[in-house]
Amino acid sequence: MITAFQLTAGRPYPLGASFDGEGVNFAVFSQHATRVTLCLFDDAGNESFLIDLAERDGHVWHGYISGMRPGQQYGYRVHGPYAPEEGHRFNPHKLLIDPYAKKLTGHPVWHDALYGYTIGDPQCDLSFDRRDSAPFMPRSVVVDPAFSWSESANRPRYSWSETVIYEAHVKGLTAQRSDVPHAGKFLGMASDPMLEHLTKLGITTIELLPVQAFVDDRFLVEKGLRNYWGYMSYGFFAPEPRYMSAGEIAEFQQMVARFHAAGIEVILDVVYNHTAEGDQMGPTLCFRGFDNAAYYRLAEDKRYFINDSGCGNTINMDHPFTLRLVMDSLRYWVEVMHVDGFRFDLASTLARTGGVFDRDGPFCRAVRQDPVLNRVKLIAEPWDLGSNGYQLGAYPAPFREWNDKFRNTVRAFWRGDNGQARKLSRRISGSAVHFDHDGRPATSSVSFLTAHDGFTLMDVVSYARKHNHANGEGNRDGHNGENSDNCGHEGPSADTTIIARRAQRRRNMFATLMLSQGTPMILAGDELGNSQGGNNNAYCQDNPTGWVDWDEADPEFLEFCRAAIAFRHDNPVLRQKRFLHSIPRPEDGMADLVWRRPDGREMSDADWNASDLRFVGVETRMAHSTPAYERRFDALYIVFNAGEDVKATMPEAQEDHVWRRVFDTSATPDDAHPPAAAHVRANSVAVFRMTRDVARRPRPERRAKAG
Repeated sequence: MITAFQLTAGRPYPLGASFDGEGVNFAVFSQHATRVTLCLFDDAGNESFLIDLAERDGHVWHGYISGMRPGQQYGYRVHGPYAPEEGHRFNPHKLLIDPYAKKLTGHPVWHDALYGYTIGDPQCDLSFDRRDSAPFMPRSVVVDPAFSWSESANRPRYSWSETVIYEAHVKGLTAQRSDVPHAGKFLGMASDPMLEHLTKLGITTIELLPVQAFVDDRFLVEKGLRNYWGYMSYGFFAPEPRYMSAGEIAEFQQMVARFHAAGIEVILDVVYNHTAEGDQMGPTLCFRGFDNAAYYRLAEDKRYFINDSGCGNTINMDHPFTLRLVMDSLRYWVEVMHVDGFRFDLASTLARTGGVFDRDGPFCRAVRQDPVLNRVKLIAEPWDLGSNGYQLGAYPAPFREWNDKFRNTVRAFWRGDNGQARKLSRRISGSAVHFDHDGRPATSSVSFLTAHDGFTLMDVVSYARKHNHANGEGNRDGHNGENSDNCGHEGPSADTTIIARRAQRRRNMFATLMLSQGTPMILAGDELGNSQGGNNNAYCQDNPTGWVDWDEADPEFLEFCRAAIAFRHDNPVLRQKRFLHSIPRPEDGMADLVWRRPDGREMSDADWNASDLRFVGVETRMAHSTPAYERRFDALYIVFNAGEDVKATMPEAQEDHVWRRVFDTSATPDDAHPPAAAHVRANSVAVFRMTRDVARRPRPERRAKAG
């Protein structure tokens, strides 16, 4: 801890606390503050020095303290008008974390002193609370983020066509693994047992649920629950303290380095659309106390907040310093923490300009022109809860997008719903109706069956309705329409027929995902048959309900998943960059996509319009626009059969070639001599590849010996 200091002017950049080897520069933004006080703490957590930052450059307050070293704990108290009707909620009695803090000492301890107003006062949030919140607040910590690791060394760079994403929770993936050191932590994520599992599975990219510092909502803590998923961020630069074993940010960097060495990319699920401070009745932890009117979008009555996020507030991306905060945070995680991309939670909120979705607005434009960010993987969750918030397919390149229509259609088709066959054809061909515009590639759809939000794959086939009672909200929370089915019994069953039916449907859905154009994403634990007991909103279940259950893993399904991912990897025709539109190819005149009936003839509109159609057959090749250097003559015929057993007549094969069965979810053995009509079992997926018929190849003529 510093015991003596010399304060000088410092500089207004970079924002945050920056150690230069000799001291620390402090710089923070506040447009409407009248005074900014830096608070220094000793190792016991006592507030030992209060230092006013006298220098102000525009809206940035700054100062430099020589002799200060990494490890110094600090915070801020910001003075200004407390006028909620005008959008201002300054309260210097509230200790604030630095919006640019790279490390935090812990989490807020819930107490009424954390609120800028006096709880219980008849004036509600218009009242002014004078209690000191410092005893209940974590402190920001000065760090030296240097880590001796070459960014280019062992850094995998998969094209989108090669990418298979694995969405995982840092704690939940390893919490129940006794053989994993640092289970539930960053270091446990990249332990040898986990790396072995993930590399054998065949995924290329791990997408981590929020790892930026977040809070446990007060209402959850009072019910004995926790914010398990982490979608309540308030520290956009600091790794979540609960995931660190020794409290060092280098642990996150070490995790990423080990993933990279194993050939696995790391993507972060980031929450910039709202913060943990909630609406006007929420606590004052950071942004609200620095400049409420700048950081948040306010209603016409500035006492209240726009709530497009559904979490109480909405970040104001129209303000240049708020946009700068988000951009600086993203670059930090790429350049210092070495991650490979981001999935943006409720991205439609970020893309709003003046409250209206704008695909060419400040956020999308800033990301697209940024030389650091436009080269990493970017995924948008293309919706929010605001007006006109559902924007599937509307984002510009290089963004990819979560495609919930893929999830809904695949589940409904395999459940046996009417009118799903034509919808399925659109989903498995890359959802071109949504994404084929403005030069966007066929990998734009991030297709998934399940994600953290909703049922697991096992629960999709085991529960017809949600069972969220443990969340303490009367089972009112979570989605009501999961397109799920219990296959004859609600919940776990010992009936072998039901068990087999569930296993078959899981194979069918997983195969559909891996046989579809687009970028596939799978939920951690689905490959093991993990269940959450029918809870489709386990956001507060930091316990075995939300954790992956390794003890009850299904080894047969795990092997199937490995095989399905490997099959996708080995067949480039399944993962193309260019959309398929049934257009003849210049090299052979064959259409790149042909939809067929069971009798082999091409589908007509009348065929597609049959509501009871349960059969989708597709003959696929490399796209007609594939350049010569990528051309392949592979051809696959894929049958998705949600009906009864069927004899599927194969398309005509080219000379000296036959169709051979190469993949089948019903585990039917390959025919030694494939007939013209192939038997496809009920409720199964079968794939046939056109291969050269060695048996029909003419033998070379023998030359007569010279006499």
